Amino acid sequence: MDLMQEKKQDIRYLKGVGPKKAELLGKLGIGTVEDLLYYLPRRYEDRGNFSLIKDVKVGGYQAIRGNVLTFGLTRTRKGVNIFQLALGDKTGVIYCTWFNQPFLKKFFKIEQEIIIYGKVEKHRKLQISHPEFEIVEKGAHSVNIGKIVPIYPLTRDVSQRYVRFLTREAITRFISSAKEKLPVNMRARTHLVDLQFALRNIHFPGSFENLDRAYRRIVFEEFFLLQLALALKKRDAKTSLNGITHSVKPSLGDSFKKLLTFELTPSQLKVISEIERDMSSPKPMNRLLQGDVGSGKTAVAVYALLLTVKNGYQGAVMAPTEILARQHYINISELLMPLGVNVRLLVAGLDPQKKLRVKQEIEKGDSDIVIGTHALIQENVDFKKLGLVVIDEQHKFGVSQRSLLREKGLSPDVLLMTATPIPRTLAMTVYGDLDMSVIKELPKGRRPITTYCLEEEKREKVYQFIAEEVKNGRQAYIVYPRIWSGKGSPETSLKAAAHMYNKLQERIFPSLKLGLIHGRMKVKEKDEIMKKFKDRKIDILVSTTVIEVGIDIANASVMLVENAERFGLSQLHQLRGRVGRGDFPSYCILIGNPKTESAKRRFDTMQETQDGFKVAEEDLELRGSGEFFGTRQHGLPELRFGNILRDFDIMEQARSEAFELVKCDPHLADPRNAFVLDALKKRFEGKLELANVG
Repeated sequence: MDLMQEKKQDIRYLKGVGPKKAELLGKLGIGTVEDLLYYLPRRYEDRGNFSLIKDVKVGGYQAIRGNVLTFGLTRTRKGVNIFQLALGDKTGVIYCTWFNQPFLKKFFKIEQEIIIYGKVEKHRKLQISHPEFEIVEKGAHSVNIGKIVPIYPLTRDVSQRYVRFLTREAITRFISSAKEKLPVNMRARTHLVDLQFALRNIHFPGSFENLDRAYRRIVFEEFFLLQLALALKKRDAKTSLNGITHSVKPSLGDSFKKLLTFELTPSQLKVISEIERDMSSPKPMNRLLQGDVGSGKTAVAVYALLLTVKNGYQGAVMAPTEILARQHYINISELLMPLGVNVRLLVAGLDPQKKLRVKQEIEKGDSDIVIGTHALIQENVDFKKLGLVVIDEQHKFGVSQRSLLREKGLSPDVLLMTATPIPRTLAMTVYGDLDMSVIKELPKGRRPITTYCLEEEKREKVYQFIAEEVKNGRQAYIVYPRIWSGKGSPETSLKAAAHMYNKLQERIFPSLKLGLIHGRMKVKEKDEIMKKFKDRKIDILVSTTVIEVGIDIANASVMLVENAERFGLSQLHQLRGRVGRGDFPSYCILIGNPKTESAKRRFDTMQETQDGFKVAEEDLELRGSGEFFGTRQHGLPELRFGNILRDFDIMEQARSEAFELVKCDPHLADPRNAFVLDALKKRFEGKLELANVG
């Protein structure tokens, strides 16, 4: 039976599986024979090298071959059954112990040859608790001992021995029907083994060399299909749609620069040039603009918005929070007012009558630029002539949300922005269908931020330092990981914004003006607090991570993060970016108790670098690609096998082959690529729309 046809057959039809076992396997994502064959081990143990008992290392895992000398069953006073076996070879004796498994007695005979594997311990005598064992029988093949043995990620009630048995059964019965997904010439060019060899050796490798070859083949296949999907998406964006051709006049750039109170950096000018090239093309722009916190991405976006407005179109900016949307509204309105550009705000918190008027203006085309949140796609908003979509902090939105805003125009240009720098490894994996722009340097005058990681006993000195900064005319943030619910005592709860605000105001800073802001407050309340803070009517803002993104208060010089070990690395970097926006020294202080190795590395990284790209690389390494700020939202399936950091060389090779294939056969219409197209559709079924293929 064809392996792909077997996919339609339930796993329970495989020998050793019934309805109950099938249900347990389903929890591991194994529903078919193909699922089982692609259910890869998480690690391997070399059980092929047997140790003499005299040479075993206490504390290490060892495989030992010997003969049963004696065995017996005892029962403790508490009713625990202990089965013990003495195993001997020509050099010594080691004891094997199993608890509450009296049935094992029937498996063994005196002088029987067996192989055991487990962790060696010494309590007066050498012993192994609950070792895996194999009775040596002539002509029998073991998948558990005596070779390189796979160790699978499992769920409760499913044993390693059982999964190995099923995998061996699946390989024996169905491996000859496995369909290749890679062209022969590509495999020859990239020195990859065939699929059958790979599947056999990824589960039961004959050697570690064979295991490496099998792993490279399977990871390449996964990366290749992913990059092929990205290459086709990029092809669609460039060839399937007719976009808007904007006219770019040099005088517009000159007028824009005169509005600014600062000089654009070389990176900003380079990105503006890239955007002009895209927007003057008849094909829709699909560009990702990334840059560190405070690098000036918004200024570049405003120029793009001005360009579409001066060409008779409307621009839309979607931000993840109302606070950020309102801040963009204020800043962009003030900047473009001299040029007569009509900027409007559309967020859920607007007065119903005002919201209706704004929507009517948008529909008539009286609004040039509309800035909002999810309201832009959730409300009944119709643009008269949408030319440009700007999505800020784009990773906060799902792929479907971004598409909804894009669909409100006829193939408008799209500019995605993120202040969370994306490592090159992840960019190639998840955003490989987009054109990339990077703002590398910070604007002139931006001072570096000094970062300190301190323990609890330094708290009083930190409070004194904040008071001094306020006395010198500065302001500060104090950020907590979550709102205190009021349940439990302060001693056992995490220090949290709502609980600590009162204590800070009454006991620590009684003579200063404190404000509190968190996500559960009404929009109007949050706006009032932020306005007071910006107008310096609040000295210290106590907050949750609601201020993580986009808040721009130039006078703030101190960011104190409490329980900092509870925050992710990129989140800490974002919080740090809320200060350092003035022409005076600024500080980020992390107070916490980093007990785990991961938390210690986050603290060390924060002290060692302010480079957002280095921070992002470290964050990706710590968290893995699956967790790095919502790669799932991009609409692509998670990587099952490869690791984009460890296997980046394979990724680059797979990407090169995929893009070359699409260049030679843009629609995968060549019959020789039919099986590649089939594999692509199955892999991305329901997850990716690929137009004009096949």
